[in-house]
Amino acid sequence: MKRAAWLALLLLLASPGHAEEVPATGGDFGGIGLLETRNARFREDGTLEAGGTWRRQRRFWFVNFQPLPFLETTFRLTERLNATAGRGSTTDRALDLKLRLLEEGRWTPALAIGLQDVIGTGIHAGEYLVASRRWGPLDVSLGLGFGRLGTRGDFANPLTHLSDAFRTRPREVGSGGTLRADFFRGEEVAVFGGAEYAVPSMDTPWGALDGLRARIEWSGDALRDERGGYPARRGPLLGRARSPVNLGLQWSGEHIDASIGFVHGTDLLARLSLRMDPANPPSAPPLRPLPPMPARRGGGDPDERARAAFAALRGAGLRPLAYEERGAEARIAVADGGFRGLPQLSSRVMRAVNGILPPEVEAIRLSWWQAGAEMGALMVPRRALEAVATPWGSVEEAWGATTLFPARGPLPPDAFTEPGPHAEWLLEPRLNLQLGDPSRTLRYQGAVALGGRVDFGEGFSAAGAVQQALFGNLERGLPSDSVLPRVRSDYAAYARDGKTSIPGLYGERVWNLAPDVFARATAGLLEPMFGGVSSELLWRPVDRGFALGLDLNLVQQRATDGLFGFRGYGVATGHVSLYAELPVWNLYGILRAGRYLAGDWGGTVEIGRRFDSGIEVGGFATFTNVPFARFGEGSFDKGIYLRVPLNLFGADSRGHGTALIRPVQRDGGQRLAVDNPLWEVTRAGREDAVRRAIGGYAR
Repeated sequence: MKRAAWLALLLLLASPGHAEEVPATGGDFGGIGLLETRNARFREDGTLEAGGTWRRQRRFWFVNFQPLPFLETTFRLTERLNATAGRGSTTDRALDLKLRLLEEGRWTPALAIGLQDVIGTGIHAGEYLVASRRWGPLDVSLGLGFGRLGTRGDFANPLTHLSDAFRTRPREVGSGGTLRADFFRGEEVAVFGGAEYAVPSMDTPWGALDGLRARIEWSGDALRDERGGYPARRGPLLGRARSPVNLGLQWSGEHIDASIGFVHGTDLLARLSLRMDPANPPSAPPLRPLPPMPARRGGGDPDERARAAFAALRGAGLRPLAYEERGAEARIAVADGGFRGLPQLSSRVMRAVNGILPPEVEAIRLSWWQAGAEMGALMVPRRALEAVATPWGSVEEAWGATTLFPARGPLPPDAFTEPGPHAEWLLEPRLNLQLGDPSRTLRYQGAVALGGRVDFGEGFSAAGAVQQALFGNLERGLPSDSVLPRVRSDYAAYARDGKTSIPGLYGERVWNLAPDVFARATAGLLEPMFGGVSSELLWRPVDRGFALGLDLNLVQQRATDGLFGFRGYGVATGHVSLYAELPVWNLYGILRAGRYLAGDWGGTVEIGRRFDSGIEVGGFATFTNVPFARFGEGSFDKGIYLRVPLNLFGADSRGHGTALIRPVQRDGGQRLAVDNPLWEVTRAGREDAVRRAIGGYAR
């Protein structure tokens, strides 16, 4: 075995190919690799992939994300044989990381280091160092596995020569969620490797077949399942793999990967995944064509033009608030609207009113209001927007002529307005998901909600909704065993008792306290599990890459029927928050510190990446003064999320579809969830957000 490994290493250092000529493919555990072994390849920057692998006694469900060009992350849920009982199944959650150390060069292979099951139960915990080299259609990999990935035990761990601490690898399979600290430890390690061959295009009766790969690998994992003991021991132990050789075929399309394989000398498997580039996602055409830019006409007196402008703006899907002509400026305030940013909003406003404005108006000053407060304002020359609608203009020129203003607040006192109140109603489907129940991978509840909001002016409003559960199994979740106040872990009781419920019913005021300073005060049934009083302040400078917020809340836990009753638990909670745009890769970060719903004190770290399409992918972790053992399964609160703008599906909407993967729902580190957090309400009015959205001038 050692001689074969040295031969493979010499091949890796031989004459090179070009590493990225053939795209990388996914392995059975979700990350990029061959079948059960990893290689040093990575997806394109930003690629998001989700799918599953099916084999005897195992089902792997995974989400794979390439958050940075050199970093791969994989979240995996495994439905596996219950090794303790030898029958039945249980679920296992894991997070894998892979870091690129070296790109393939003329004389060097690609090199990567990885941690498998870095935060999990430890069932599949292992580390590896792997190199890959490509010669045209042939890609060869060779690596060294530790922990579970080294259970074949080819030779002694070379790191033991540095320190005896590397000899001992604790085997403590727990409930998961604790960050491991036993990396690269254990007395023995194993060599793994393999090859992938890109099969040339073939003609078939159904057309050309492209994207087919043939795979063979030598695995360092000696265990077919966990009953065989770990670390591996010599001898015919129950659960050991019959063969280290795995074989497979993989097909890759534009957005789909599919593969079949034969592993361990015993098991057939199948893998299917969908992948997407968030910077360039597939999207539906608009539900209605973009209206043309009307010619300048004007006419009538200012009041007639104001009424005509209000009607035109309503026809464009906006709620007009104010109209005023002041010399060469037309000042227009609008609310709501299904547009992603101020540039697109200004384009649609100009298309609506250009035929109404008098010729002497040369610029529009646009004010955008959300939830009762002005959240963004800009002025852009009329000719710049007219030019973008022709082949001779450009969005860059329009942006260069744009002036941004701080969000100040009250409507112009002499402007044309219409008396309120204003009401809107919404009927929508809702889906509540819970992942990681030890007895079932997915718990869910589908419902329909009828909601409404009435705006009274000056930032005052009232809102509420009624929800009816229609289907699901969320109410069959396991009873909570939490020793903390059960502020979230009783979700099954709320689903069971609150089939017909009131998820929210409250009065609210959102307003501009000072230039770029926003305030919110809310009272009532704030969210499905808590009611009370919530307040918030946010300083969000328009031309800076940061914002500071403070929220203070006094809340009481609601009854599980989701109506008007309350339980005996109450708490004061609140946080100081820092929001910051990071200088690379469109990353942003959020830091919070304060008191959480269970009375625990601590902080939350959130890192996300925003793509030009509007898609956001990120993750968070919360650490409080609750010890891991007292927190319960999961050890601390954490999760990853995906936000997809609904306008990618053809709708004019500022809304997002959000998928949150929280491995287990516990009670520590939980925050109050209100409908209009000020950062979400105001973030589109910042200079950075407007600059990234300048393509909207043409939409």
